[in-house]
Parts: sequence; C-alpha cells; structure tokens
Amino acid sequence: MFDTILLNIDARGVATLTLNRPEKHNAMSAQMIAELTQAAEMLASNDAVRVVILTGAGKTFCAGGDLGWMRDQMAADPETRFVEARKLAEMLNALNCLPKPLIGALQGNAFGGGVGLAAVCDVAIGADTLKMGLTETRLGLIPATIGPYVIARMGEARARRVFMSARVFDAAEAVDLGLLARIVPDELLNEAVEAEVLPYLSCAPGAVTSAKHLVQTLGPKIDDSVIDQTIQALVRRWETDEAQEGIAAFFDKRKPAWKN
Repeated sequence: MFDTILLNIDARGVATLTLNRPEKHNAMSAQMIAELTQAAEMLASNDAVRVVILTGAGKTFCAGGDLGWMRDQMAADPETRFVEARKLAEMLNALNCLPKPLIGALQGNAFGGGVGLAAVCDVAIGADTLKMGLTETRLGLIPATIGPYVIARMGEARARRVFMSARVFDAAEAVDLGLLARIVPDELLNEAVEAEVLPYLSCAPGAVTSAKHLVQTLGPKIDDSVIDQTIQALVRRWETDEAQEGIAAFFDKRKPAWKN
C-alpha cells in the first residue's frame, strides 16, 4: 500500500507508523508527505486503533524535507509551489489533529521537518544520543509550515532560542525546550514508548479523543488562517535569491555566499 512508510496495527489496537526511507535519513519527499496524510486519515477513521506510535526506520528519525523536493518547488511555477506547500501543511495538520494519542519515538537526528513531526506528537520520547535542530535558515529557508506546532509546543520564548539560528542541540536541551517529554538510553527507547502506550489501553477511547480535542481547543489556535499564513511564508521564501543560493550550494557541496 505504501512505499515510503510502514503501517502496522497490533492486536491491541496499537498502530506503529514508521518513516521508511532510511537510505535518505527519512527525509520527507512528495510521496512520503502524501502517504503520511493518507495514513493519518486511515488511522483517524479506524475505531480499532487506540494509540499511534510515530518513528523512523534506520539510524535517523527524520532529516527534514527532501532537498530534491525543495529544489523542484523553487523551479516550479507559483501555482505548483502553493499546491505543494499546502500538501505539506495539510499533512502536519492531519497528524496534529489525529483523534488518537500520537507518541513519537525519536532516534539519531531530527532536523527541520523532523522537529515539526516531533512537535505534532502528544508525547515525544527521544534516545539520549538524539540531535535536533531547526536547520532551515542555513539553506536560506524558514521553519514555516512546522512553525505553529513548534511554537505551540515550545512557547515563543523558548522557540526564539533555536528557531532562527539553525543551531543543533542535544536531547537534554530538547527536553528543556519542551520538544521531548523525556530521554532514555537508545536501547531502552522501545521500552519507554511501550510504557507510554499502556495507560491508554485502560482508558475509554472516546473519552481520550474528546480530551485531546479539548486540549487543542484550549491551546494556541492553529486554524485555516494560521496554516494559510505559513504556506504563504514558505512559498515567498522559496522564491528568494537566498533560498536559491542555499539549495544550490548544498547540491554543489560548497559554502553558501553568506557563510563565513
């Protein structure tokens, strides 16, 4: 059914959604974005699913957006850019609004959009060797479509520490920033996630769904107007000379013009 993700549902109703491009460090391609959206819709409508675990195959949770996909958007016409940016935004929103608990299991690295995926989880648990970073500005881009979820998780003050600098930070700082609930040794990550899953299996599924909806209603508003704002911001960035230079420098294996 899927080529870039894996979806498994066990007898308890625990679904595991796995990013499955390990050879590309699970970077999000157009196909992965579409498949994640489809999987989120399937899981939302499946009454047998009680909890969803989001993880990545291989050594890396998610390296962010696929740079080839980004380069294609910058070469595309404006209408295509808006369509593709909206697909990315809608995927994030589908996972954020998933009416089931979403638990992230993060290992290796989580950069750019990978941080966004962590931020849409209700609980994200990381291996203690995990590295994270909102690395978009190194490429002349900005953390646009992931921005509402990152800021909802971190708060503005903490987000300012890492939102613009592209600084890579360790798992302990990710806990301090609010992105991770806790960290554990790599070999205990699956055990820690299972411990997070078990309480939900004793809860009324409908009540869990209603409680999650209430939390999101009371929290920062991420509505259509906010999502549209992020789409427009991303498309405008794709059109800049800085973005063209940043992506070109990456593929040319050279420093961008602004790097000392």
